[in-house]
Amino acid sequence: MVEIHLERTIAAPVDQVFDWLADPVNLAKAPLALKGSWAKGSSGPAAGAAREVIGAGTYFREEIPTYDRPHSYSYLIVRSVPPFRHEGGTLTFTAVDGGTHVDWLTNYTHPAWAGGRALEAVSRRLLRSSFTAILDACAKELAGQH
Repeated sequence: MVEIHLERTIAAPVDQVFDWLADPVNLAKAPLALKGSWAKGSSGPAAGAAREVIGAGTYFREEIPTYDRPHSYSYLIVRSVPPFRHEGGTLTFTAVDGGTHVDWLTNYTHPAWAGGRALEAVSRRLLRSSFTAILDACAKELAGQH
């Protein structure tokens, strides 16, 4: 099982950081991501919504089972290329001196028939780097806006 856990404090109010990170358009700030959007027919930012992310050689459809603005939301990859067995991901937002503390945790595996542990070694590095790039873009774009 792969676990990716990142923490970052972003110098912006908690509601702004939450909204920025929950918006699938901003997921395309990762280097290999090309497009992020709410899925057709999705209710938008709320529990039960679905997001889609298209990247270089990747596709993810995520459902949002919990959405507690501005405290936390969770996502579950339900369809993907390459295939994932996603245990879920959660972003938690806490107001702190100087901004918002973001805690991002996700767990997954790849099925053996799709590359298993070998693919996990690659995807761990790529996803961790992508999540870091998304947090960096959030910090940069929200700096000075409050």
